[in-house]
Amino acid sequence: MSSWQLVAVGLVMLLGLFGVLVPGIPGPLLVWAAVLWWAVTDKSAPAWTVLMGATALLLLNQVLKWLLPARDLRAAGAPYRTLFLAGTAGIVGFFVIPVIGGLLGAVGSLYALERARLGSHGDAWASTRTVMRTIGLSVLIELFTCLLVVGAWAGVLLAG
Repeated sequence: MSSWQLVAVGLVMLLGLFGVLVPGIPGPLLVWAAVLWWAVTDKSAPAWTVLMGATALLLLNQVLKWLLPARDLRAAGAPYRTLFLAGTAGIVGFFVIPVIGGLLGAVGSLYALERARLGSHGDAWASTRTVMRTIGLSVLIELFTCLLVVGAWAGVLLAG
């Protein structure tokens, strides 16, 4: 696979990660399609292994989403911009501090943004808890699953 194709696959995966945060963009499907594209083009055993693992993880993610109760994003009270920035911080955090950085980045930045918006610790903490109860678990599970797939792909590429 050429360098430009790897960059394109990475960009599609990045779009998929942001798609988890933006309603209407099928994030997990984009991440899976990028892995499929890479595996079909690369035709190596590690590529097919990553594709099989990604398929299993993303299917498990869909089952978990169906099992969790549906929640309304508007009921959370935080602006969409705050939620998007918190999700972006979760993506960055995942790569800065592997695995746990995603959770720390998302929840920590959500609190910091709400603290800046609302002004007091008590109000920011209450808003953060409400957001996490309303949509946080579902989005975090989906984002973490997609990050694991992207991390596996990057790990196979770095391993050679």
